[in-house]
Amino acid sequence: MLPKFTYARPTTLDTALRTLDERPSSRVHGGGTDLVGCLRDGVLSADTIVSLSSVAELRGIRTAADGSFRIGALASVADVAADATVADRYPGLAEAAASVASPQLRNQGTIAGNLCQKPRCWYYRGDFHCLRKGGELCYAYNGENQYHCIVGGELCYIVHPSDTAPMLAALGSVCRISGNGSSRSVPVAAFHVLPAEDPQRETVLEANEIVTEIVIPPPPAGTRSSYRKVRTRQVWDFAIAGVALALTFDGDTVAKASVFLSGVAPVPWHAAGVEAAITGKVLDAGTIAAAAEAAVEGAEPLSENGYKVELVQGLVAEQLEAIAAG
Repeated sequence: MLPKFTYARPTTLDTALRTLDERPSSRVHGGGTDLVGCLRDGVLSADTIVSLSSVAELRGIRTAADGSFRIGALASVADVAADATVADRYPGLAEAAASVASPQLRNQGTIAGNLCQKPRCWYYRGDFHCLRKGGELCYAYNGENQYHCIVGGELCYIVHPSDTAPMLAALGSVCRISGNGSSRSVPVAAFHVLPAEDPQRETVLEANEIVTEIVIPPPPAGTRSSYRKVRTRQVWDFAIAGVALALTFDGDTVAKASVFLSGVAPVPWHAAGVEAAITGKVLDAGTIAAAAEAAVEGAEPLSENGYKVELVQGLVAEQLEAIAAG
């Protein structure tokens, strides 16, 4: 059952931000596909829900005069997946958006909401007062952890559930963030917070801030991008592991590489080792094998998720082979 709350539906961004600022115990509602479940299950509480659905300035997908591509925070995941410019310039993002959840959830869920999702850990979502909810320990560490992280999991071993976040990070995207009387820009690659920094936060957003749009720079000539995730079921499931690639080629040589992993860390995981292994190289069998090994450097699997190490290696190798083939 949903708790009682006051519902506000502002029609301008300024009014929405002012409402959030004036009501500290408020939550932002975009598509609501995650928020409603969290409220119903008692993961979150709120005295006020501030709906953004009537704030027209947060909608729209367009190419700006400077060549950047701008996605309004309220653009649905389905709209991003179906956009012709996304498919042409950023095919990896189209693949990532199309892989999110089910058609119904892609139609309802927003791109900003997909970035700001709460973790799917069954201890966090269940009746456990875990570290992320203000408790003293992470129950996954010695519990059922087959879907939890293998890197970056100091203190809390969640995995970040977004498919679009790692691809947007690989593309060098930036989140535009607004508060009441303030604004800032944060790279998507720096938007999420590791548990070692703060085990009770997922993003850098303050309580009175919202993402207003996502800006993707124009892809350099010779850029190829892709996203693929592995899941327990063929459709409608979160990633066990995934890889987002944005590689710029000079002939057959990788001139620049940006690689992020999904499903293996509490944040979209920057696979710097993979980038170093392939930059300045031709993607031949030896280079790809070295990159696959580098993808899991420093991995510390838990008692039930060691299978993810080989899974990530195979996924990285397979996707590098595919992107090399053009």
